[in-house]
Amino acid sequence: MELVDAAIERLLDTWPVARLATVTPGGRPHVVPVVFARVGPRIFSPVDSKPKRGGELARVRHVRADPRVALLLDRYDADWQLLWWLRLDGRAEVVERAESLAVAALRAKYPQYAGVPVLREPPVLLAIDVLSRRSWRAGPLS
Repeated sequence: MELVDAAIERLLDTWPVARLATVTPGGRPHVVPVVFARVGPRIFSPVDSKPKRGGELARVRHVRADPRVALLLDRYDADWQLLWWLRLDGRAEVVERAESLAVAALRAKYPQYAGVPVLREPPVLLAIDVLSRRSWRAGPLS
């Protein structure tokens, strides 16, 4: 069964973590866990300011070269009636000077941002325009 629209909207506003898949220059998938917030139809994921081993994050380099991405939200439980997943396929862009609404949405969703200065100044985000979505659930969504 697919997730109903109301459940999808609630998950996009409240689910804490997702997996972001980008495409490497060699055409392979590259998947990493990310935090995200929704502002209108767009999904935003921050690029934090922690020092990186190889300079720019791989996901940022991948999006600059090929904007095709997928974002996967899912739940696993020993009770298989509680299983579900939601995949958003879209196009991403690197937003160098992130809009304040996106930053505010991330700070509202993740109170940790108030005490841990992980956002860059100015903030850099990946902005995803969702082109399609697929979902599945085993039973009622709690």
